[in-house]
Amino acid sequence: MTFDPLAIITAFGLIFLAELPDKTMFASLAMGTRMRPLYVWFGTSTAFIVHVAIAVGAGSLLGLLPEIAVKLVSAALFAFGAVVLLRSGGDDDEDGAGKTVTGFWPVYTTAFMAVFISEWGDLTQITTANLAASNGWLPTAIGSVLALMSVSALALLAGRFIAQRVPLKTVQRIGALCMTGLAIWTLVEALTL
Repeated sequence: MTFDPLAIITAFGLIFLAELPDKTMFASLAMGTRMRPLYVWFGTSTAFIVHVAIAVGAGSLLGLLPEIAVKLVSAALFAFGAVVLLRSGGDDDEDGAGKTVTGFWPVYTTAFMAVFISEWGDLTQITTANLAASNGWLPTAIGSVLALMSVSALALLAGRFIAQRVPLKTVQRIGALCMTGLAIWTLVEALTL
């Protein structure tokens, strides 16, 4: 296994862009308004680490297939990711009402379960598995975890500012453009093997 810093940067960039318009960012923002933000961040970060481990494991299994099959599956998954981002609604409805939860374990558990349940089969999990199959599990895991934890921290620290200033559709379109580019690139690689 080679340790490629470019693979870390690629995973970070893709996962960061894909997670920004995701509901879990807005869930983190909403939880942070009623709960202690640091406790929320610990809960969401732990859930993200578990999901990245699952995705990297699935991607490593995918990497056992012949190279052309991996490239074709990867291209299809990137194309699927682009379609999902383009078709995603920009609804960022927040439920401002609700009682305040205090104490580390109740907040941690609430945040962990909210993210753990909502991330199954999510675009970022699929993308992480895809990247692990082609770029190696360790750099993908590092880049993905850092991206997910960064988005959660960003949502908790500056989420209101982003939601008010940067249109969600713009972020989705940039992510979809990146995914489309990767789908085309991977397909060309597969066809030139």
